[in-house]
Amino acid sequence: MKQKFIHSVLQELSKVLDSQQLDFVENTLEQKLLDLDIIEQVTNEELVSQENDELLTAFLSAKKIEGCSAKTIKYYKSTIDHLFDEIGKTTAEITTNDIRSYLAYYQEQKQSSKVTIDNMRRIFSSFFSWLEDEDYIVKSPVRRIHKVRTDSLVKEVINDECMELLRDNCTEIRDLAMIDLLASTGMRVGELVQMNIDDVDFQERQCKVFGKGNKEREVYFNARAKIHLQQYISQREDNNPALFVSFSSPHKRLSISGVEVRLRTLGRRINLPKIHPHKFRRTLATMAIDKGMPIEQVQRLLGHVKIDTTLHYAMVNQNNVKIAHRRYIG
Repeated sequence: MKQKFIHSVLQELSKVLDSQQLDFVENTLEQKLLDLDIIEQVTNEELVSQENDELLTAFLSAKKIEGCSAKTIKYYKSTIDHLFDEIGKTTAEITTNDIRSYLAYYQEQKQSSKVTIDNMRRIFSSFFSWLEDEDYIVKSPVRRIHKVRTDSLVKEVINDECMELLRDNCTEIRDLAMIDLLASTGMRVGELVQMNIDDVDFQERQCKVFGKGNKEREVYFNARAKIHLQQYISQREDNNPALFVSFSSPHKRLSISGVEVRLRTLGRRINLPKIHPHKFRRTLATMAIDKGMPIEQVQRLLGHVKIDTTLHYAMVNQNNVKIAHRRYIG
């Protein structure tokens, strides 16, 4: 710190002194400051930022130990960092009104959906509840901020006709195998791209996937997916252990974005908008419940921790409700 101070002084004096005079000033400063300590003054903003960063790092470490994925940790960090930047207070000073005002401001500025705002509220609640549990603060300021009411929309699924159109217009066996696997297992796209050929048991028509929090589970595929997967694997000439790889050499493992772009392209070819991996998952869940599969088994199949999540994904077909009404009520 002393050398930094001396250097800054010499830089300023170099405009009016020659080299000999500068040497004299430098020697004089070094002697006079020999027994003194120079402490850099830290601004209040820097102290606030330092304290918040330390607590956020500790919180994210706790979440990592709990099994949260790197993607979730990154989302938590960016969301909470943005809150700190806008409010400019320490965690102990942040009030309920501060967070309410921030959420309202964010929604207005970003034109965010109610779902996005409620996701942010849940992240803040998790962070400040952890601070309260760890005795960093007396009480979480998010306690009095209630869940944001969101519109209950019936999300689209892929009907049988559209599914067949997608299959019929596949010119590559890889794409056909990928569609069949997504449609029959309901796995997440992140689980799909992590799979290796060795994870597939063709005899039992099942495969091992690693879901959120790196939790392992078995998923099951139908006979059509089995045939197309075997055809795809048998015609490959690369040595990549990944189940799905790119067309071009060196045939790298497909990424999440790679799968999303490919499915979107296939959909556009036949004028089917909004074809994405998650739509296959929602379609399977809805079909399973419509056909009478117990909700607990659907939950296990999809790898959901909470059954409420399964119910959110699987919206029962309204036509089946009509048939059931006529059958049971008349």
